[in-house]
Formats: sequence, C-alpha cells, structure tokens
Amino acid sequence: MGGATPQDMLNDPRTVRIAGDDVAAVFRRADDVRAEHLPAGHRDGPVPEAYVWCNLTSGNGTRALWLLLLPFMVVNLAHWMRPAARGRRRLVRLYGLLVRLAGLSLTVLLVAAACEVALDLAAWQCAGTRACADRHSWLGFLSPEASDDGWWSEPGRRLGLAALVPTALTGLLWYLSLRTWSAYESQQPMGHEPEDGGPTALSRPGFWYGRRLVARLRAAHTAAGLLTVAFAVALAAARHDRAPGGSPALALLGPLVQAALLTAGAVVVWVVCRRGRTDRRLDDVLDARLLRLLPLAALLLLALSLVYAGWRRPGWESAGRLPGDMTFGALSLVQGLLVIALAGVAHALHRSAPDRRAALRGLAGPAVMMLACALGGVMSGGVAQRVSDWLDGTGVSIPGPPVVLTWQAAVIPPLLVLFLGLCCWLARRAWRIARDEHAVVADEFPGETGDPARTRRIANARAMASLTDRVPRIVALTSAATLLLGAGALVGALATDRTPGEAARESHAVVHGAAETAQALGSWLIGLGFILFVTWGRRAYKDASARRTIGILWDVGTFWPRAAHPFAPPCYAERAVPDLTWRIETWTRATGGRLVLSGHSQGSVLAAATAWQLTPSTRGRVALLTYGSPLERLYGRWFPAHFGPDALGALHRDIDCWRNLHRRTDPIGGPVRLPGGCGPEVDRPALKDPLAYGRTESHPLPAPILGHSDYQADPAFAEERRRLLDRLRPGVPAPRCAKDPDDGAHPGTQRPTG
Repeated sequence: MGGATPQDMLNDPRTVRIAGDDVAAVFRRADDVRAEHLPAGHRDGPVPEAYVWCNLTSGNGTRALWLLLLPFMVVNLAHWMRPAARGRRRLVRLYGLLVRLAGLSLTVLLVAAACEVALDLAAWQCAGTRACADRHSWLGFLSPEASDDGWWSEPGRRLGLAALVPTALTGLLWYLSLRTWSAYESQQPMGHEPEDGGPTALSRPGFWYGRRLVARLRAAHTAAGLLTVAFAVALAAARHDRAPGGSPALALLGPLVQAALLTAGAVVVWVVCRRGRTDRRLDDVLDARLLRLLPLAALLLLALSLVYAGWRRPGWESAGRLPGDMTFGALSLVQGLLVIALAGVAHALHRSAPDRRAALRGLAGPAVMMLACALGGVMSGGVAQRVSDWLDGTGVSIPGPPVVLTWQAAVIPPLLVLFLGLCCWLARRAWRIARDEHAVVADEFPGETGDPARTRRIANARAMASLTDRVPRIVALTSAATLLLGAGALVGALATDRTPGEAARESHAVVHGAAETAQALGSWLIGLGFILFVTWGRRAYKDASARRTIGILWDVGTFWPRAAHPFAPPCYAERAVPDLTWRIETWTRATGGRLVLSGHSQGSVLAAATAWQLTPSTRGRVALLTYGSPLERLYGRWFPAHFGPDALGALHRDIDCWRNLHRRTDPIGGPVRLPGGCGPEVDRPALKDPLAYGRTESHPLPAPILGHSDYQADPAFAEERRRLLDRLRPGVPAPRCAKDPDDGAHPGTQRPTG
C-alpha cells in the first residue's frame, strides 16, 4: 500500500482494477485476476494485490486549495495527540472539549480576517476616504464624494455590500465540508461487535465513521461564521445609534439585534460543547433539526443585521477603524487561555499513565494547538496587512489594520531568530552525530577499502535521519516562545493602543529603532510568507509533482478523523480503512485463505488501523509486514493514546505474526520496539544501507543510499515475506518460540511470531 502506481507496486506493467473506483482501488496483475478459480497446482506462489490510495491525498488540482485550511488541520491533529489515560474519562472529555473550542475560535478568526479586509479596510476606511477611493476607481460608487452621496455611499449600506465577501467565504467552507462529508465520512464501515477493554479506540466499530459529529460541527461553525459577519455589521451601526442625536427607534433596535446575536452565539458554543465523538458503535443518527435550523437562524440574523445597518442615518460618516477592532485581541486571549487549560489537562492525563516515549511528556497536543492558533493569526494578519498596503500606497490616508495585528507582526522577527538558532543547534547536533558515525561505519563494513567520501555520505545520511527524534524539542521551544511573545504583543496593544513604533517613540533611540524595525520587518515577512504560500498553492494546482509533495503533508495531517474542526481537509482513512476492511473480510470468508498485509511508510499505519478493525477471527489469519514504518517513531510518540506501547503490543498479540524492517538512514521509519510473547521480536535488526560499501561481485556498481525508499530492493524484504508466507500456509502451526533455521546466518533474526 502506498502512494505509488499499481504497476510499480506489483512490478508488472499489466494490471487490472478488481475493486474500487478512480479515487482508491485494489489492483492485481492481469495473470492473477481469477487466481482463486484456478487449481492449486496452477498457481505460481501467492497472489499479490495492491491497494492504491494516493488520489485520496494528491488527486486533482483542487487539493492544492487545502493549503488555506492548514490551521484547521493542525488543530485537528492536536485533538488526537491526547496522552494515554486510565480511568480519567472526564478529563478525556474535557481535553476534547477544549480543542473543539479552539477550533471554533479559528473559524471566527478566519471570518473576522475576511471582515477586516472587506468591511473595515475596503468599505469603511478606503471608500470613506477621498484620497484612497480616488486611487481605486472600483470603489467610486461607494465613496460619498466620488458618487455624490449615492445610495451605496452610506456607511451601513457599504458594510452590507462588503459583507457578501465573508458570507461567501463561509458558504464556500460549508459547501466544501458538506461535499467531502458525503464522500468520506459517509462511507459505511463493516460493522462488528466492540471489543471490551480494547487497547485503542481505533478498534471500535464507529471510529472511522464520524458522520454525526462532523455534521453537528459543520452546522455550528457555519453559524459562527455568519454571526461573526452580523456582529461586524451591526456593531458599527449600534455605536452610531447610541451617540446623541440618533434615532430613538434605531437606538432601541440596536441592543435587541445584538442581544439576539449574543444568544445565537451562546447556542453555537453549547452545540460545540454538547457532544463529542461516539465511536463505540456506528452512529447513523443525524441531528436533522439542528443541521437545518442553526445555520438558517444565523443567516436570518445576518439578514436582519444588514437591514438594520442599511437603514438611512443622515450625517453618519465612517472615520477611523471599524468598531470592534479588538476582536483579534480577544480571540488571541481566548486561544492563549485555552492552550494553558489544555496543557493542565494533558499533564494530568499523562501523570495517570506515564509514557516515557510520549512526545513532550504528554504536552504535544497543547504545543501543536498553540502553533495552529499562531498559524491562523499569521495568515489573518498577513492578508490584512497586504490588503492595507495595496489600498493605501502612501501609508497615511487610512488608519490600516487593528493595532494588535501590528504587534503580532512585530514578534515574528524574534521568533525567526529563535527558529534560526534552533536550526543552528540541529546542524551542530547533526555534525556531532556524523562525526561519531564515521567509526561505526568503518566497523560495519570490515575489509572494505576505505573511501573517506563514501564514509562521510553514509554517516551524514544517518545523522540527518536521526534529527527526526529532535523535533519534539523544536516544537516545544517554538510553542512556548509563541505563547510568551503573543501574550506580550497582546499586552502591548491593550496598554498603548498604538503600533510598536509609535508606542516606543518617546523611549530610548535604540528601543525606538528596534520597535520600528521589528514592526516593518515583521510586516514584510508576513507579506513574503503569504506570497510564497499563494505561489506554492498555485504551483501545486498546476503541477502534479508539487501536488504529490503537498500530499506527503496530507498523509499525516488528514489520516485522523475531523473531530475538532469540520472545515479541515477530509480524513482519507475514513475511506481507506473501510475499503481494506471490507476487502479482507469478504476475501477471507469466501476463500478461507490467509494473507500478509504489507505496508510501507504511511501505508503501514493504514495496515495497522485496518488490522484493528478486523474481527478477531480474521485478525488471526493475517500477518503484518511493515517497512519504513512511522508507527512507533512518529505515531507512537505523538499520538500515545492510540498508538502507544499498549496498543501496539495488543496488535502484536492479536495478529498471527508481525515483522518490521527499518534502516538507520531512514528519517521517517524506525523500529516498533515491542518484544514478542517469549523472546522473538517484531523488529528485524536495522538493515544495511547501502547494501555494499564498495564494488563487489553482487554489486559491481556503487550501491545507493536508499534511506526511506526501495525497501523491496533489499534481500531482507523477500526473506521476511517468505517466512511469513510459510507460517501462514495450512499445516501444523509453528511453535511461538521456535527459532528460525536461518538464525545462524542472520544473527539477531528469529522466527516471526504473533
């Protein structure tokens, strides 16, 4: 299983699709299509099949647009990074609740950024300023001076027209979520009885069927987006109506509209808090009334707000920034408090069941959620800053984006300096590891003619591969610095209500210069990052190879169901795991056969997830062969509640047998680190890479350093597959602790056992 073509996976140019569609399918060699109907003597060995799922993550060009949903995907990952826990059900629920609330805040942040661009910068500030409107003729009909006080020139009507932009964005997100929900979350898994006391939730019948929760969250987040637009429109009109000389009727109507919006907002928060995932059974029930009424009510309140704001108000002029510009500061405060609360919950959960291999001692979820919030803030601030610069070329005609966004931009240079320092630390660490590996490489290839350049390349490959294990420290330091600097930016914005440069104007010249430099540099860095982001997405839209590169990101990011955010890219495993489960269960029932489930890289994670979904009787007829697998190295450390030692150990016991191949030069795959029932281990000793140091009889040309690729080119792959197939053949079962007859030729390798 993997992101390759069926021809490459089956090593045959003639392949036939026997099940599936253009998105994901099972293929066989043309000669093996009817293998089950042939007499046993006419079969030439086992029948290989390939499940090709690469189009689920890097199919058509629209997948490149998923880059815009990156913060939603990252916060969804934080939900699944919960530490393993024992008997702490309330804390587990609280953990999920906090992540869902953080996801809701990201939706509000995205829509608020669209409101900032369309309502504040364009309709309120630029259209209300003669100098800015003259530079942009397309805003002329909104300008009071240019249109001679035309119908659309009143501030409330300008805001109502501009509100179509964030409303359309919310509608687009709703549509994309609904479309992917129908294609992914609505795939019916094969039902089976839940296993009591299972080691991981991945074995539960409803784990890969999040239809009900995603539908509820979609309704709530859609309503939240519409209510955000309504608040932005109604708040400006209500502030004007409270001023002396306003209409008494409108002054009374304003608080009523705001009260209705606040009530609807409270209902949205209640819906998000009310229910989490239900995976102990297949939950086919949909909250039909909620799905219809909640977005519809929000849409009606938005229409009411537009009518209220669009009512004629003589003498109303737009000046300064749009009221409510501290929304971004409030969102930053809420997100910071949620991260701190989540860290406390995660720490308590980790203490209940300590896992020394868990990343950041159980705090990976809060750290990643902090990065998701920071990423959302940078993207929002980047868009607002770039649009402001485009509208106001002189930088003096309009006030620009909210002050808090300029403070957040000013903390980016310190973060960049920290990140560069961490990169230097990694480089130094890699250099030291490579230096130590020189002697090890010489010992592993005795009798070879020394080649300093060859030795250096092998040592460097091992050193670079080892840096993957240092990523938790990088994430921890970056997240902590982001939280502290973000808090400082929020305090600075609230205390001064001025940009960093203006706030430091009366201080020492060095401080003033540093503040202005940080503000300007941060703004430019945000702009550069936004341009690179859009350029990368555009290239991926047109270039299939670039889209496959982004597909690697989706392999990990979209493996997990959408438990925290309905607008995140869809979970491909909700299609892939049921596909594989149905295929394996129906094939074993029809033929009585046994099989080796083989997976490389992310395919090995799908293989493990599929094995957990099989019925116990079928699971006992399956052997597992993984290679280049991140099951323990990445998933076991970052997702300990679902791929921790207990879960992988139970999988080792349940399936017939399991063998794992890895290399020291592989930056992704690694050992599973689980002992067998009475001696034999899952892991084969690390494979040699390269297969030969220099030119030999069997390798007359220099052997490449393979790293994460081409495991099947190693003779160990065919050897381990043969052993698994021999074990699966009908006959007298092999004893659990029997040693393989080839163990003398391959030290440390023993008979694979269950």
